[in-house]
Amino acid sequence: MDAESAPGSRESSPTPPRPGDIAHFAINADDLDAAQRFYAAAFGWRFEAWGPPDFFHVLTADGDRPGLIGALQRRRELVPGQRMPGFELTVAVADVDAVAAAVRANGGRILLEKTTIPGVGELIFFEDPDGNVAGAMRYASPG
Repeated sequence: MDAESAPGSRESSPTPPRPGDIAHFAINADDLDAAQRFYAAAFGWRFEAWGPPDFFHVLTADGDRPGLIGALQRRRELVPGQRMPGFELTVAVADVDAVAAAVRANGGRILLEKTTIPGVGELIFFEDPDGNVAGAMRYASPG
């Protein structure tokens, strides 16, 4: 197994997750410093600032990913007036537009319209008919 396909690889162009994989988790926190201390003590995780303010990649003590791509971020409201109470997850997909159409056609609603994250891919967040929130992302190909 080469460095790009090794689990937890931190290479600059890792293989994107396969469509249907649970690919990302995010821990929502009000006090990011306290959350970093907690997860560092509990799991030996380290945190690397990345992207927007108050957003950190989660890394294991040796600098690898903890399985899925992980993030610690300032708590937010994807549904207006409802703070995200815990972990989020994002599923890798081949076509964000097709997933958004399926969400709408099956009683869900889009909370975050398609957004492009440069070098990462296209992302939506949606709410299912029972009020559960999740993300769907088409990951960019390496290169």
